[in-house]
Amino acid sequence: MLGAIAGDIIGSVYEWNNIKTTEFPLFQKQSKFTDDSVLSIAVADCILNGGSFAEKYKYYYTLYPNAGYGRRFEQWAGSDSSTPYNSFGNGSAMRVAPVGFAYNQWEEVLRIAQKSAEATHNHPEGIKGAQAVAAAIFLARQGESKHSIKKCIQKNFQYDLDQSLDKIRPHYQFDVSSQGSVPQAIRAFLESDNYEDTVRKAISIGGDSDTIACISGGIAQAFYGEIPAFIEKQVLPLLDEPLRKIVLDFNKRFF
Repeated sequence: MLGAIAGDIIGSVYEWNNIKTTEFPLFQKQSKFTDDSVLSIAVADCILNGGSFAEKYKYYYTLYPNAGYGRRFEQWAGSDSSTPYNSFGNGSAMRVAPVGFAYNQWEEVLRIAQKSAEATHNHPEGIKGAQAVAAAIFLARQGESKHSIKKCIQKNFQYDLDQSLDKIRPHYQFDVSSQGSVPQAIRAFLESDNYEDTVRKAISIGGDSDTIACISGGIAQAFYGEIPAFIEKQVLPLLDEPLRKIVLDFNKRFF
């Protein structure tokens, strides 16, 4: 899960200042965790300690109301209603990494990913995005090759993963839909050589940089087995103590 959070923090500087290159500083003074990390940790908390996903999302929103959530999520989280709002945004995919790490059966991964999504993102594309990311992490943990992961995701979720980053990059623009960012994030992982390269490639296409790097980073951690120590040492201190505790508790149980 820390791979997803690191991707979010590294990408946080570039979300509104897109760059189209892999050459950039990984960490800057402005680097910070965003809603991607907060809600990923909410999912991890739910897995560790129980409760409903909707309750956890609302609770973490009250703790971190200025983390950069989407407008519709803010309206939902700040309301008295727990009725999902049929979103097909990439919010369901950005927070799902803990599911892919915590569960060891294909059917269970897809079922829990759906539950984590449909608390808010009950549109079919919102559910599909979460399931695809969790599935990619699960497959990577099982030691599947990139070719096998690609074919499985294409078969089960009908995403086009054949377009190269070099073709995507020149024309790619900000897109917060699942269908407009999840395939690109997975493609960044597929073209990568290691964890750091994954995050750099994800950010290099532009768009919703923190979320794309968060998604890619979670898959990359599962596939490559770890994130570089120098990145971990930069990331953990940027989380406050309550968030860091959930991350460390999750790592202790599932790694």
